[in-house]
Amino acid sequence: MKTITLGVSGSVAAHKAGLIAEMLTQAGYNVRVAMTPGAAAFITPLTLEVVSRNHVYSVVTDEYVNGKVAHVDLAQSCDLFLIVPASANTIGKIANGIADSMLTAIASAVPVSTPKLFAPAMNDQMYANPAVAKNIDTLKERGYQIIEPQVGILASGKKGNGNLADFETILTSVRSLLSD
Repeated sequence: MKTITLGVSGSVAAHKAGLIAEMLTQAGYNVRVAMTPGAAAFITPLTLEVVSRNHVYSVVTDEYVNGKVAHVDLAQSCDLFLIVPASANTIGKIANGIADSMLTAIASAVPVSTPKLFAPAMNDQMYANPAVAKNIDTLKERGYQIIEPQVGILASGKKGNGNLADFETILTSVRSLLSD
């Protein structure tokens, strides 16, 4: 069974992470979840624990579990590192080596050879911001693959490019990376 470390960051799309974790689990993957404090404002760790059938790492005090340093174990024992949704904040922190949450600490410890995939979800103006675009390019240069957001109605109520990719696109991307 392939293991996915799923990072959930603080985007309004974080509420979809439960369905994504459930979909991946039902597809036969072992899903281990880490979430930022911002993500916990949109979806509870308990929801993600129930659907992933694994402990959810949401605070730095979860750092030492079962005799292992959690952020290192989650980074180095996965077959795929997946961030859904990836907020502008989390993308920027990872691109700049900031490791101030479980999710960003895991990102800093993922081996270069491990496939890395992220799905941005944010306001269209944030997604178009040159600083965010530069951070996305930095991640791509470091081996991350992107699942592009789609055009739709955003949290602001206006239509734009920044919606989280649909579930089937995410699952297809995961399967493609894990079948290699």
